[in-house]
Amino acid sequence: MSSLLKVDNEIKTKVDAFRERITAEAEDLVANFFPKKLLELDHFLKDPIINITELKEIHSEINLTVPDPILIPKLHDGLEAQNAKKRKLDDGGGDDMVTGTKVFVMPGGMMKSNANLVDLIEKVKPEIRTLIEKCNTVKMWVQLLIPRIEDGNNFGVSIQEETVAELRTVEGEAASYLDQISRYYITRAKLVSKIAKYPHVEDYRRTVTEIDEKEYISLKIIVSELRNQYVTLHDMILKNIEKIKRPRSSNADALY
Repeated sequence: MSSLLKVDNEIKTKVDAFRERITAEAEDLVANFFPKKLLELDHFLKDPIINITELKEIHSEINLTVPDPILIPKLHDGLEAQNAKKRKLDDGGGDDMVTGTKVFVMPGGMMKSNANLVDLIEKVKPEIRTLIEKCNTVKMWVQLLIPRIEDGNNFGVSIQEETVAELRTVEGEAASYLDQISRYYITRAKLVSKIAKYPHVEDYRRTVTEIDEKEYISLKIIVSELRNQYVTLHDMILKNIEKIKRPRSSNADALY
């Protein structure tokens, strides 16, 4: 292969050193980090902060006062009512005379997030990021172990490819958890804005509470999924470690 493509010796040395570093790091991740992390997450799932049975405890008070209602005089005369409706349509108004309150500033300052959920999210997010990073390292290691393409004797290679596919799937699922957290904040912010504009509508306030409860349950499920993914990856790689490291035992020199 060296006769077909000339590679600078200094660069080759650095690349070989990188491969060795990735190999050592990935093998340590599979042998030690994955089992330790799954036990750590399993312990976290028993923490009281994530096992609140009364979801009312995670509710956050919405400090937006309800202003006094504005009395609109009734239009008793039919002709006057028709003229009022015509003026309303000419002004471009909709079917509802209530257009909401213009909000220029919050009376109590900045509207705070749900502190209970923010604290829990700040504990879960690093775990998600860690899983993504570690999966990426192990995936690179397995990909570097894949031998050059040849006819036959590819059963071990198919196991390597299945392992890479599983690692890529776990990466994608973990990234989707981060998207879910972002969507929670965005959805809640829109609802709080609706409450500020329509303070008399109780349903908006109840919806914020429902979203907070849903996010709390989702965070517990995320932690459980993170633990399960560590278990699955650790078990899958250990069961197939021989084929992953030596996919073609009869032709080990084919590895590059």
